Amino acid sequence: ALVLVPEQPLADWLAGLDAQMKRSPAYFAGKPVVVDLATLAGTPHLVAGLMDALGSRGIRVVGIEGLEAGTAGADLPPVLSGGRTVTEGVIADAPAEPQAPPAAPPPEPAFLLLDAPVRSGQSVVFPRGDVTVVGSIGSGAEVVAGGSIHVYGTLRGRAMAGVNGNSAARIYCQKIEAELLAIDGYYQTAEQIDDTLRNRPAQAWLDGETMKITALN
Repeated sequence: ALVLVPEQPLADWLAGLDAQMKRSPAYFAGKPVVVDLATLAGTPHLVAGLMDALGSRGIRVVGIEGLEAGTAGADLPPVLSGGRTVTEGVIADAPAEPQAPPAAPPPEPAFLLLDAPVRSGQSVVFPRGDVTVVGSIGSGAEVVAGGSIHVYGTLRGRAMAGVNGNSAARIYCQKIEAELLAIDGYYQTAEQIDDTLRNRPAQAWLDGETMKITALN
């Protein structure tokens, strides 16, 4: 799930959220969202208003954090607690007895390599850096990256690069049939992509506030 952390004043925070949604309307589509309410814990009237504001924007809140379970109103989403460390998609149970502190983990890689296609309905989110797909991105699938996206196959779904404000990110693919391309919130849909680029190697990048898509020779 995506995590939203509202800040006060809420009006300014919501205005920033609206600006982001205007730049990338499809970003929250169908995605579960968790809201961290730690900064609003002492203002229950603001919490209720925030939930209404998010709902009116079509944002699906599946849970909240930052509140004590007993203090959350019955009309709020469930309070998430008791989480456990997740490694490589497997929930790791806490050890039964205290153990010596583990050695410091190696630094996390700044890239993600997917050696299989991203199939229809799948969503891959990697905000730390580049994503490389050895295969295709199917229609209805999406890849979201903090850096650039490289697709060694056909890009039919959605590719969103530079999601953390990296305007230098790019999108590369062997064949472009994309439903949506986005870099740092600026996007083009399938209808806006030049027909002469279809089924050809292509790249997309930002020139100021304009997304450009050209063929790769």
